[in-house]
Amino acid sequence: QVQLVDSGGGLVQAGGSRRLSCAISGRTFNGIAVGWFRRAPGKEREFVAARKWDGTTFYDDSVKGRFIISRDNAGNTASLQMNNLGSEDTALYYCAAGFFEPIASRPAYERASHYDYWGQGTQVTVSS
Repeated sequence: QVQLVDSGGGLVQAGGSRRLSCAISGRTFNGIAVGWFRRAPGKEREFVAARKWDGTTFYDDSVKGRFIISRDNAGNTASLQMNNLGSEDTALYYCAAGFFEPIASRPAYERASHYDYWGQGTQVTVSS
């Protein structure tokens, strides 16, 4: 079993930055991939970013160039650095973790159903 705890959300002004963290614990997580998803008010949950175990990263076009997903060397913490935030980034953000086949490609990492473990979510609100 893997446990995830999200943190770092809050109120931020438009144009500002925020860093979300995801503490990962539990069973061995060698080979585990980490993703971030978000759910804006009145919208479906959507993919934000993902990081494969080998360090390959994927980003949704809406955040590419503004957000950076990372993971510490020990693999205990995943982060999402969010820069140049806009009102469209207001959402409840979730980190997720899962094991993927080595040949899995980007579409697999974009699908929430492929992740087995989820954090509780952390709210980010961008004020204009």
